[in-house]
Amino acid sequence: MHIERSVKLVTEQRNIPKPSPVADFPMKEWSVKVYLLDQQGNERPANCFTKVTYNLHPSFEEKTHQTFVEPPFACVNEGWGEFEMSIDLYTTEKNKSTVFHDLNFQSPLYENIQTVSFKNPSQALLAMLRETGPIPNEDDSKATAKARKANDLKKKKTVCDFEKMADALTKLGEDDLLHVIQMIHDHKTEETYTKNDIDAGEFTVDLYTLPDNLAKMIWDFMLEIKAV
Repeated sequence: MHIERSVKLVTEQRNIPKPSPVADFPMKEWSVKVYLLDQQGNERPANCFTKVTYNLHPSFEEKTHQTFVEPPFACVNEGWGEFEMSIDLYTTEKNKSTVFHDLNFQSPLYENIQTVSFKNPSQALLAMLRETGPIPNEDDSKATAKARKANDLKKKKTVCDFEKMADALTKLGEDDLLHVIQMIHDHKTEETYTKNDIDAGEFTVDLYTLPDNLAKMIWDFMLEIKAV
């Protein structure tokens, strides 16, 4: 399976009051950020990438290769010269796509849109890609997505009530919530989609990707503490 998405590179630059080593070439502060575009052309966080590495001009010496792990993967530097860089977009430690970007100082703000292909993405990656467009051979309209979730809920009704679970999880105290998160970490499978944003203090899980035994474990715990 091949899925294509549009990646937008946003570059901003401005003059800064620092001496330049080259006459008539003022010092600049510049930044490059990475976004994903949805079907309507709106910027979305490029959370499908686990990290982004910018390969800069060799004159940056030990800072030639700069890696960032949080969207929008902002690369901010100072310099006086224009150059072409390559940017490695990783979905796993071994899988990456490479795009090329021309850093220039013709405009204070400019954008570069490129197409990136995802080959045989995992279920977790597919879940993130659905947020920005359709998946080949899959009708991913909002109505169908809602119906799919409702169908999943019906199939798993004997295990637990996911709607009640989702609502109750948002109301748990810190200790009980940490206990549920630990259960998920200990018993999740490769199909379970989770995202842990340490900086923001947020933990996200798609309840419909939980294995039945884990879903029942969490549901029984919620019943025990009278959260549902």
